[in-house]
Amino acid sequence: MRTWTMPAETEPHERTWMAWPSGSYTLGETPNEAEAARRAWASVANAVAEFEPLHMLVPPREVGEARRRLSSQAVLHEAPLDDAWYRDIGPTFVLGPAGLGAVNWVFNGWGAQEWATWEYDAVASVVATEASGAQRIDSPLVNEGGGIHTDGAGTFLVTETVQLDPARNPGWSREQVEAELARTVGARKVIWLPRGLTRDSERLGTRGHVDIVATFSAPGRVLLHDQRNEAHPDAEISRELAALLLHELDADGRPLEVVALPAPTCLRDGDGWVDYSYVNHYVANAAVIACAFDDPADAGAGAILADAYPGRSIVQVDARPLFARGGGVHCITQQQPAIKDRS
Repeated sequence: MRTWTMPAETEPHERTWMAWPSGSYTLGETPNEAEAARRAWASVANAVAEFEPLHMLVPPREVGEARRRLSSQAVLHEAPLDDAWYRDIGPTFVLGPAGLGAVNWVFNGWGAQEWATWEYDAVASVVATEASGAQRIDSPLVNEGGGIHTDGAGTFLVTETVQLDPARNPGWSREQVEAELARTVGARKVIWLPRGLTRDSERLGTRGHVDIVATFSAPGRVLLHDQRNEAHPDAEISRELAALLLHELDADGRPLEVVALPAPTCLRDGDGWVDYSYVNHYVANAAVIACAFDDPADAGAGAILADAYPGRSIVQVDARPLFARGGGVHCITQQQPAIKDRS
């Protein structure tokens, strides 16, 4: 019997959780790189704060910087951190008969990657769990919030290269992963994508998070990253995933509608093929905080998102400093759903 259910991101939120950039490659090696990181995180946080309460984990040494840059409405929680991707190191919130639950996954640096540290990040989910008053749900699954997407009705998207990663969950089968997702987040149907984007699968990536390649905008409708330039290796991935999803059914047996979200025209940066993606957006109350890349495709992506999320404001922020560090807008945000019945 399902006890807990992860609502769709489009459902009302109580608040959004984030973590402030504080060290390692996130702040970079120069004052200019640190400035770019702080400005990028603050721009997303302040955009979210226009639409719902914003709570931010901040290491003690960064409190002054955070207070100076963030909306006065932001609530700060002092906590040591290794990194700043709270989608991955924070809890995944769920709802059930007991009210609000918080799934605390095992975090091991995206599969124990040699460049990652996670002494503090491994327990960072406890901050939001305790402050929210949620019932803590511990899971033995090594997983990150960016590795799952749901329609809110029991259908989940995952990637084989994440949940079945031998450096994350050695020896786990699909059936074991699905059973754990059923127990913790209410999964009734798990759709397995074979891989994520090229850059995200390289040395400094997550090994294939789904939240950069596909997302549900509504039950039965998937927005899919569509790389149309054949010079980019993600063009083959886009075709492969589109073919797979068009033959899938959701948890209620309905065929999926796949909506192409064209990739930016930019193909490369100084480190190789980019994984710039408009799929990596965050749905807040009454708004969508979307990635922009100073690219000719930005306007078209905004129009597609406006059609996908009618009635919501589309707020585009420059996500290039985020992607240069390994993620996007969705990767640094984590929703806490509102409890519908407080009686």
